[in-house]
Amino acid sequence: MSKKVAEIIVEVLEQAGVKRCYGIVGDTLNLIAEYLAKSSIDWVHVRHEEAGAIAAGTEALFTGELTACAGSCGPGSLHFINGLYEANRNRSPMVLIASQVLMSEMGFEFIQEVDFQSVFKECSVFCEMILTPEQARKKAVMACQAAITKRGVAVLIVPVDISHGEVHEDFPYRVHSPRPTIRPNDDELAAIAKILNAGEKIAIYGGSGCEDALSEILAVAERLKAPIAHTSRGKSFLEHDNPYNIGMTGILGNEAGYKAILGCDTLLLLGADFAWRQFYPDKADIIQIDIDPTHLGRRHHVTLGAVGDIKPTLLALLPLLHQKTDDTFQKTYVHRYHELMADWKKQVGPGRNDTIAGSYLTTLVSERADDDALFTGDDGTPIFWATRCIDTKGKRRVFGSLLHGTMATALAGSLGLKKAAPQRQVIALCGDGGLSMLFGELLTTIQEEIPVKIVVYDNSKLGFVEIEQMSEGMLDTFTRMKNPDFGKVAQAIGLWGKTVSKASELEAAIDEWLAQPGPALLNVIVNPLELFKPPFIEPKAVMGMALYTTRAILRGRGADVVEMIRENL
Repeated sequence: MSKKVAEIIVEVLEQAGVKRCYGIVGDTLNLIAEYLAKSSIDWVHVRHEEAGAIAAGTEALFTGELTACAGSCGPGSLHFINGLYEANRNRSPMVLIASQVLMSEMGFEFIQEVDFQSVFKECSVFCEMILTPEQARKKAVMACQAAITKRGVAVLIVPVDISHGEVHEDFPYRVHSPRPTIRPNDDELAAIAKILNAGEKIAIYGGSGCEDALSEILAVAERLKAPIAHTSRGKSFLEHDNPYNIGMTGILGNEAGYKAILGCDTLLLLGADFAWRQFYPDKADIIQIDIDPTHLGRRHHVTLGAVGDIKPTLLALLPLLHQKTDDTFQKTYVHRYHELMADWKKQVGPGRNDTIAGSYLTTLVSERADDDALFTGDDGTPIFWATRCIDTKGKRRVFGSLLHGTMATALAGSLGLKKAAPQRQVIALCGDGGLSMLFGELLTTIQEEIPVKIVVYDNSKLGFVEIEQMSEGMLDTFTRMKNPDFGKVAQAIGLWGKTVSKASELEAAIDEWLAQPGPALLNVIVNPLELFKPPFIEPKAVMGMALYTTRAILRGRGADVVEMIRENL
């Protein structure tokens, strides 16, 4: 009995474990949509394809399982591209079904014709077109298998006439998902141990590759008397229940993490691909262990690089490590970290004249959220405050565009998380710029009945960009926004919505917001002059702020300067 190509593609997605497909239906996708409707796969109708890709990618990053997107020819599938870059950089296993114009019309600049293979090749681990019906199952299997095993985006291009084609001899190709245990060989482990045993001031710096390896990392830290710093993406796995935690380095980090990494003589870099070279030590021996061999030594020169999963690698390494007794280096930076956090918490509170600081808002949300809540944060001020203020509690996860830096991932990502984990509380920390960029996804929460909780950091500007400009001595340039009352907008489209501008009313508003059974939006007017304090201040930034201050005063905006000083000092 013959089968249509569209049916075969859907069968392969089901067999590969896809539970949801995100997208917008269109003419060249119609037959595939028909078979999706008959399958076990849940179709999630988003309002913009970019949001669909972000939602699918965040779901895949959280679950580790394959997700899917599907789009129509031309603009439909093109709209996915930023979300595909996001997912591919996060190593999220995802398949895009990109439907295409008729085979017979390709190459003639037919309406909506796009060379998807050229467009998507840089943001995928697999990008192929089905050329004949007989290729359908094999190429669909290859796409799913590539996404799962290479941990990235696979793009399957399907011309509309091919999707309608019939396959008479269908071979039983199936998706295989091997998950081998990978660790360095014995000689490499011995070489790693030799360097670590010779070190005196050893620090550990862990990233997202440390997921499920905390107990092994703690055992190594205890053996080597090493403090443990983590990247922003490693926060969810290394922050809580960790007596050797010293937080983050980098612009989002703190003094303890920053100085420990720069001051060590031996750095053990685990599952981290932190991009900024200036935060690595120049004179220390660096050992890097990563599952991706292309990551070894690409950010900073290393003494020894090895390929392996962190957990089995450390299990094999631990018996080779000598027990160290001098814990001065470790204790110094752990103690300093606790001092910094205690000082930070004392400063977090209502602003002057009953105003609301973003740090205070995020701290209250963290205190009141469920112990296993999932958080997404828009790039900029929301993800900054999330990394500073959200207590992960060992069960929570914080997601943001920390590799790609895209502006509007919080709301879209929360949709994917809630679909994947309907029993858990999901909170989207949205910037006013990020929310308005993909504003239509508020309608998706209603249409798809996704009860996410959305909080808007409404400062009527692109806050992080403005701080960057100030540090360069600029006055704010093209950063201001004229916002509606997002709380009233939410009410108008059918969500629970509320706006709060007074710190004295914030706790009650958060409690009311989190108690809502359906999707709910809390719009918070936050202090637009709250600054971020990095672990160190570059002379260039100091001079830039001084120049900004001078220019602001000369332009008649001295009141802004005075208020900024009052709020931050």
